[in-house]
Amino acid sequence: MRAIERAAIDSGHVTGLELMERAGRGVVTAILAHWPDMQARPHRAVILCGPGNNGGDGFVVACELARRGWSVDVFFYGLRARLPPDAAQMHDRWQALGAINALSFLQPTKTELRRFKDRASSMPEMLGQPAQEDGPPQPPFLLVDALFGIGLSRPLVALEEILLQVDHLYCFRCLNNCRIVSIDVPSGLDADKGAFVIDENSFSLGGVCSDLTVTFHAPKQGHLSGIGPRVCGALKVVDIGLGPWEGQRHGV
Repeated sequence: MRAIERAAIDSGHVTGLELMERAGRGVVTAILAHWPDMQARPHRAVILCGPGNNGGDGFVVACELARRGWSVDVFFYGLRARLPPDAAQMHDRWQALGAINALSFLQPTKTELRRFKDRASSMPEMLGQPAQEDGPPQPPFLLVDALFGIGLSRPLVALEEILLQVDHLYCFRCLNNCRIVSIDVPSGLDADKGAFVIDENSFSLGGVCSDLTVTFHAPKQGHLSGIGPRVCGALKVVDIGLGPWEGQRHGV
């Protein structure tokens, strides 16, 4: 994918920023196609953006949903100064529309984790009380995982800690109709091997388990092998216009 994208950008026919915009818009289109009931009116979304281009895609999704009238909360793991240029520009576009809640830590502190936990735990109150078995269904809301994409190759303590807090949203998944969407790959999944990138010497939840994974141009090996099919949920491949450079997939 890196070779194909680089060939496309070097050709002068498209910029990295345009590819990121296409990717983010494609994610929103895929979400609404997968869950048609979310098209009728605006809903809620919590978007977790990481420190690379995957996070940049997440900022695009945030902008697109906000423009559709959705209520959007964005959490950012990383530092703006260290973002790749295109992702930094998308960060700034979202910041002009809404707040960015910081998750910018390398080793999470109790205060930083508590801030995320409190926000996650407040979701049921925002949505109303959990539905009774014989009561009306709760309106759906989205948790969008844009933390780490196909470039993750080493275990991250911070990811383990973030996932512990995300679990507070998982536990409301059924009663409160939480729908989890990952951009490119579920965070923590090795896109080549189809296994979670785990430090064998420490406890880890492994990675995000999604209802829908939206990837670009073509499936990756990890989507289809190992635990990939189980943790990706439904897999949707979005065309972002890289077809003419497919021959450059090996960088030749």
